[in-house]
Amino acid sequence: MIFIKTPEEIELLRQSNLLVSKTLAEVATMIKPGVSTNALDKRAEEFIKDNKGIPGFLGYNGYPNTLCTSVNSEVVHGIPSLYTLKEGDIVSIDCGVILYGYYGDSAYTFAVGEIADPVKKLLRTTKESLYRGIAVAAEGCRIGDIGYEIQTYCEKAGFSVVREMVGHGLGRSLHESPEVPNYGKRGTGVKVKQGMVICIEPMINMGDRNIVQEQDGWTIRTKDRKPSAHFEHAVAIDKDKADVLSTFEYVEKVLGDREF
Repeated sequence: MIFIKTPEEIELLRQSNLLVSKTLAEVATMIKPGVSTNALDKRAEEFIKDNKGIPGFLGYNGYPNTLCTSVNSEVVHGIPSLYTLKEGDIVSIDCGVILYGYYGDSAYTFAVGEIADPVKKLLRTTKESLYRGIAVAAEGCRIGDIGYEIQTYCEKAGFSVVREMVGHGLGRSLHESPEVPNYGKRGTGVKVKQGMVICIEPMINMGDRNIVQEQDGWTIRTKDRKPSAHFEHAVAIDKDKADVLSTFEYVEKVLGDREF
């Protein structure tokens, strides 16, 4: 079932997603060589609780942490650990919170120090593909239109799109219908309606699209061990355009010209 949100619910979802956005910016202040992903996770949990939120991922289906920290060839769902970030790494930080009974969910892939030019291109392309998907997400379009925009943009740049992991609806539950793949054909899939809230989250690989799950039962990694990038926004569907509920503005203010 797809839940259509009222304007009041969308405003509550906006508050939750803004807290996620601010949490990602708080974590961004710490990202540098020598910092462990555990340290990022601890700070995120503190920040969320200090702002009257509940970590949305912690305990979700048994997940052990507040953040997903996916480094280099890890696509999504990487578990924070004692691993210390190294110069040239990239790390996807995916964060969820519960505030006022509603979930927020957003992700950003960070460069650790100076990264290789081909990896910069991967990050830029993935981030831009997110906005291309958002640009067509208005009432009357179909889910396949969103995936088509992301897929064609990334594949033209020489990258591949993960098929098994997809975006999703968002509300009182972290994962609601419909699924939002990052690939597709125009004019196919669920018709998008005003009041739907969805997470659009391209997961794009430098090599081929195949993935494997690690023995920890969570971490998804590229099969060829080449880097993968991940960016995510939560959006509410309106008549003429998507209302983006999360924002990268806080993160970008922290990073400045050091983004990637």
